[in-house]
Amino acid sequence: MNQMGVSNSAQQPTKQLFILSGQSNMAGRGGVDKHKHWDGVVPLPCSPDIAKIYRLDAHLRWEVAREPLHHDIDTKKTCGVGPGLAFANAIKERVGIIGLVPCAVGGTAIKEWARGKHLYENMVKRAKEAAAQGDGGEIKALLWYQGESDTSSQHDVDCYKENMERLIHNVREDLGLPSLPVIQVAVASGDSKYIEKIRDIQKGIEVPNVVCVDAKGLQLKEDNLHLTTQAQVQLGQMLAQAYLAHFYGPN
Repeated sequence: MNQMGVSNSAQQPTKQLFILSGQSNMAGRGGVDKHKHWDGVVPLPCSPDIAKIYRLDAHLRWEVAREPLHHDIDTKKTCGVGPGLAFANAIKERVGIIGLVPCAVGGTAIKEWARGKHLYENMVKRAKEAAAQGDGGEIKALLWYQGESDTSSQHDVDCYKENMERLIHNVREDLGLPSLPVIQVAVASGDSKYIEKIRDIQKGIEVPNVVCVDAKGLQLKEDNLHLTTQAQVQLGQMLAQAYLAHFYGPN
């Protein structure tokens, strides 16, 4: 069935590509319990759309996007519902065929996403391959949710702004997209001593075509770290609103 999906998608209009990257709350832990089991519950806003929403799997092949989007990318943890499908379903009527490129890996600090590191290079490789395959595709935005792992020390805080701005510059340079939109999420959880400092940095980055969506106040699971399934739906819809408001259309 996947092969059918791949061959059919090649005949469809150019995909609008969105890179999903960062750490566990982008990969998705919605519905994953303390025993590391996913409950399999997929809310309606996260439903698959076999005609409009695809994902690039770990082997760089297109398939119909289904939860969990990161199951073969963030392989050392149990993945559940994330924001990606809720985002795609919220924009598909305006945008058309969507290709999601999952790249997030749980527990990763910003320094692990530096140019030359495996996570960064894999993200760039996947994005380039997504754009090159079949009828090709247009990379429209990077959706980035990361920072919880950088709330544990003053040193991490001190380096965060420079590291994040360098990441944005490097991704744009390496993809040949100097104005690539970046929608960054201000974290909702982390070490209480430093979380507000990281959030302030995230909300205060003044780089062209970078906007911030604030996850603070979205419901967390009992671990006080990961968003619940419903919170992930809300976040996906917030990301969609930000994309449509700032980056979609003639502007």
